Amino acid sequence: MAGTARLCAVVKADGYGHGAVEVARTAVAHGATMLAVALVDEGAPLREAGIGAPILVLSEPPVDALRDAWELGLTPTLYHEDAVARAAEVVPAGGRWGVQLKVDTGMHRVGMVPDRVVDVAAAVVASPRLVLDGVFTHLAVADEPDRPETTAQLGRFDAVISDLRAKGIDPGTVHAANSAGLIAHPAARYALVRAGIAVYGLAPAPRMEGMVDLRPAMSVVSEVSHVAVVPAGDGVSYGLRHVFDRDTTVATVPVGYADGVSRRLWSTGGEVLIGGVRRPIRGVVTMDQLMVELGPAPGGAAGPAGAHAAVARGDEVVLLGRQASADGVAVEEITAGEWAGHLDTIAYEVVCGFGPRLPRRYVR
Repeated sequence: MAGTARLCAVVKADGYGHGAVEVARTAVAHGATMLAVALVDEGAPLREAGIGAPILVLSEPPVDALRDAWELGLTPTLYHEDAVARAAEVVPAGGRWGVQLKVDTGMHRVGMVPDRVVDVAAAVVASPRLVLDGVFTHLAVADEPDRPETTAQLGRFDAVISDLRAKGIDPGTVHAANSAGLIAHPAARYALVRAGIAVYGLAPAPRMEGMVDLRPAMSVVSEVSHVAVVPAGDGVSYGLRHVFDRDTTVATVPVGYADGVSRRLWSTGGEVLIGGVRRPIRGVVTMDQLMVELGPAPGGAAGPAGAHAAVARGDEVVLLGRQASADGVAVEEITAGEWAGHLDTIAYEVVCGFGPRLPRRYVR
């Protein structure tokens, strides 16, 4: 899909919650030629793990982090004119440091305005201690393929690159495509694509589901820690906000909002899988635990199909991912996109939210 463009795998935010070091190793082993992080501090564990691939810091490092960036061999992004001089100051005599410039073509978050790029690039080229490794921009609405702003942004970016070349300045590696740009905007692919969410098997937006074959890399799995019958008329969890109208079997699962399960998921339709059956979360999700309705207590009225299947302590609970039914005939799945729909957010926030208390286990 990327054609001749090289791949930069974005592993910021601890690899979008997946574990930056393992993701980076896997990405490089499968062809990524560059990695990207948001902060200098995110580059340090990659280097400590022995990862030698080029690492781009996507935001301009603060002055007190520039020396660390140099010592770690990271490629800084610059977009303030004084940052060029400050970056050069940390490079020892005889050293050369590759830097990249970011252009604000319309997202208006960070980056220099287009009419300043030539002058700043000229200052980089004129410095005996800096090398212009690349020029890039970021797309604001690439995940909404029908909107015209992406074409407008790319037009402004093309004009900047043309101006640089007209002044005899080699822009180095030119890049603009995030995951959505890679998938939906061929003109954005240039020499490098910065794939973030797509690396983890998730679509950049619901409307992009199915545009390419993506398979989620992450499953979130726990187990039943307690099973009890809650009498009719009683509530569960803090505030006793969910009250059962019949004797009901409830399972407790030892994960909560400290682990990345939104406290309000119970009130917006959140479910888990046990035995391949969807089970609704009941009662407020607490810091360390959540509760799940299994169905009427033994002897009660019939509940949903499979609700009476025996559930015991230690049984697998899938919060995100796939699980087969007890007979192996059917497979049910809960996705980060589904959670995002319940919580009025995006899949990025869901997967980035899983905290360090959850152990990461990698299957190859």
